[in-house]
Amino acid sequence: MSMSHTFAAPEPRVMFPRTVARPSVEIIRMVGATVKKSRDQEIFGEGEPADRVFQVLKGVVRCFKLLSDGRRQICDFYVPGDIFGLEPGLDRRATAEAVSDVVLLAAPRATLMESSDPDAARRLWALAMADLRRSQDHTLTLGRRSATERVASFLVDLAERLGDTGHVELPISRQDMADYLGLTIETVSRTLTQLQASGHIALSGRRSIDLRRPAALAELCA
Repeated sequence: MSMSHTFAAPEPRVMFPRTVARPSVEIIRMVGATVKKSRDQEIFGEGEPADRVFQVLKGVVRCFKLLSDGRRQICDFYVPGDIFGLEPGLDRRATAEAVSDVVLLAAPRATLMESSDPDAARRLWALAMADLRRSQDHTLTLGRRSATERVASFLVDLAERLGDTGHVELPISRQDMADYLGLTIETVSRTLTQLQASGHIALSGRRSIDLRRPAALAELCA
C-alpha cells in the first residue's frame, strides 16, 4: 500500500514594517572619518566621553554592559546603514565592539549638533528616538516574552534589517544571540530546533536560516 505525503509550500515572503526607521544623516558622510576595527576590537568603552557618532559601512557592531556578576548583557546590534553612539548624556552607557571586521564612519558629536543644516538636528533626534524605541522593545522582550517569542522576534527583526525577510545569514554567534535575548546558548539552540520542527524556519548549518513561514513567525511575537 502506497502512502502519499503532502508538504506545505513555504509562505510567500512578507515585507514587515521597519522596526526602526533609519533616516539618512548626510552630514555624517560629509564630516565623518573612516575607522576600521578588527573582530572583537573595542570601538568605545562604557563611561568614556560620548564625543563621536558612528555609522556602520561594513560588518556588525554589538553594544553591551557587563553585569556585577560578570555576565554580559548585549543591548543592541548595528548592521550596515545603522547609526549608533548617540547618547542622551555626555558619557557612554555601554561598550561597543566589532563582532566582525568593521568599517565605520565616525563624526564628532559637536560638529553634528552645531551643523548649519536645518534638517540635521531633526534627523539626529529621530535616530535617538528610534534607539529609545528599540530599547523599550528589548526591555519588553526580556521581561515578558517566552524563549520562543524572543527568538522569533529576533529573527523577524534581523531579517528585515538585513533586507531579506525570507532569509537570514546570522552575522553573530549563538552566544551573542543568547546574551542579547537573556537566554542560555542551549535554550537558543533548542528553540531554533523547535521552530524548525514546527515548519517556521529551516536551518542550514549554524548560520543560515530560511524563514519558511514569516507571517506565522511574526505572529508568535505579536
